[in-house]
Amino acid sequence: MSILVTGAHGQLGGELCRMLGDRATGIDVDSLDLTDAPAATAIIRRLRPEAIINCAAYTHVDKAEMEPEKCRAVNVTAVEHLAEACGKLDCPLIQIGTDYVFGLPPATPRPWREDDPPRPQGVYARTKLEGERAAARCIKHLIVRTCGLYARAADRRASNFVRTMLRLGQERTEVRVVDDQRCTPTFVPHLAQAIIFLLNEAGSNVPWGTYHVTNGGETTWCEFAVEIFRMAGMKTVVRPIDSAEYGAPAPRPAYSVLDTEAYHRLGGPLMPDWKAALAEYFTKP
Repeated sequence: MSILVTGAHGQLGGELCRMLGDRATGIDVDSLDLTDAPAATAIIRRLRPEAIINCAAYTHVDKAEMEPEKCRAVNVTAVEHLAEACGKLDCPLIQIGTDYVFGLPPATPRPWREDDPPRPQGVYARTKLEGERAAARCIKHLIVRTCGLYARAADRRASNFVRTMLRLGQERTEVRVVDDQRCTPTFVPHLAQAIIFLLNEAGSNVPWGTYHVTNGGETTWCEFAVEIFRMAGMKTVVRPIDSAEYGAPAPRPAYSVLDTEAYHRLGGPLMPDWKAALAEYFTKP
């Protein structure tokens, strides 16, 4: 199967290209603007992939509040172009989604299931949900929602929470980290393996639709930071703060833990607990 991976310079797109090897053709904004319909259609027709994995996204959550049209172009319009092309080629579209679609906490805190109604807050979250709906217009589609990605340590281009904490830990004796947002940070190599499994089995053992795929368990960003420094052997002190004190322009989900039972029932690669995943980051760079 020949697979077109968009957002190939990003954490997940890059890891997928690495794992897929010669099966993958990676593109990014420097080689194709997916918001340009004629250009996107032309290159997809030329490449004639047997599947497309869309890892391209506008992910600057706070900046999106000031650039809503730019954010929507990447997170919605580009997906519409991909879905249309996939429909014409009769090839699957795998769209990477986000826990941010669950912006408001549930009445009774429990991990969000795929059939729970999304309640996005903020431009980024709303456009990602619109992008999901655009992808779903393609009959052969998989929407993979995930959370808090961090690439392997050897990926020097990656920008993520783990690398930010390690950098700040070298610069400061103390960091302040939000402690009232519960989620599940996810190690990119584990997610990439799961996506490849879903794609390989799609349409036979894996029904088309939406799946939640993250590492196991749940934590706060503050607790995650504490564990990062502990595993790194750093003495940096972590001071908990709340979201209001952090003062980000865009809202963050207070509780966005995703229920991964539907994925695991399919028999795909196990998604380890978040602490085990973080340990792998430090031991298998």
